[in-house]
Amino acid sequence: MKTALFDYLLPPERIAQKPVRPRDHSRLLVLDPVVGTMKHRRFFEIGDFLNPGDLLVVNDTKVFKARLTARRATGGKVEVFLLRALTDGKAASEWECLLKPGKKVRAGGALVVGRVPFTVLRKNEDGVVVIHAPLSADNVIDFANHHGAIPVPPYVCRAPKTLADYQTVYAKKEGSVAAPTAGFHFTPQLIARLKKRGIRFASVTLHVGIGTFRPVSATTLEEHEMHAEWGEIPAATRRAIIQTRKKSGRVIAVGTTTVRALEGLGREPSGWVDIFIRPGYRFRVVDALITNFHLPRSTLLALVSALAGRAFVLAAYAEAVKKKYRFYSFGDAMFVTRRV
Repeated sequence: MKTALFDYLLPPERIAQKPVRPRDHSRLLVLDPVVGTMKHRRFFEIGDFLNPGDLLVVNDTKVFKARLTARRATGGKVEVFLLRALTDGKAASEWECLLKPGKKVRAGGALVVGRVPFTVLRKNEDGVVVIHAPLSADNVIDFANHHGAIPVPPYVCRAPKTLADYQTVYAKKEGSVAAPTAGFHFTPQLIARLKKRGIRFASVTLHVGIGTFRPVSATTLEEHEMHAEWGEIPAATRRAIIQTRKKSGRVIAVGTTTVRALEGLGREPSGWVDIFIRPGYRFRVVDALITNFHLPRSTLLALVSALAGRAFVLAAYAEAVKKKYRFYSFGDAMFVTRRV
């Protein structure tokens, strides 16, 4: 399938630069692909479209300050954007990262952050660099949270003042370099109201990497290679899904990362997830999705199109542009039910 089929025009002023306050006052576009309807609401009204017995599954991953400023031996500065730990030992770990600028950095070279030296091991053809850290993976994350910066996407001009502004209210397990942004719309008060109405909650963990948000550069979707992300589905969540099915409730994923965890791990309790969900995919677990508006030519837009149909989703995006919705990480939300 041609990547260009997932392109659309977005005026730059429609890219949200900060979240709505309160978070649940963002706008909500409700899509029903079966009957072809679109409804314009506010997110705090999401309960109007949920039924007692439905199960909302959230991604409880937590973002860490993955952007570090390092010094080369020559004194030049390099940004080290940590992506994921490849190995983890008590005294050392290896990480994939992006370097900016990275052309003059060579294998064997040292990058010093504070007083801690990171060694460049190799540079891959896709631009990803593997470095050695003289710290365990957990200690690297702790170090980054003290010395690093919030890893907001490049289309956000100014990072939030605090890391909490770039987290969901239910974030628990550190490891993401980008937030599962569909969860931004939830507040503790909204969650409490939904639970009171008989809506159940469960969690998965998928540590979000840069690959999730990268536009597809290949001519066709079939040529695109997904970067793997580590995920986990707790036994309690699997039990909740089975119970929901028995009572004819719906499994509703909060965010595309939750979809990838639920559909990609299968029966495995944890592991690396590299599933690429695109039109033609048959969903096994997810019945509906709460999500934000995604970049053109992105794997995330392809995923939503697999759920509700490409033409209908792009028509909804055109409607959202016309109605001046806010797009991307800090933008507005969609509630999308499955087409079949």
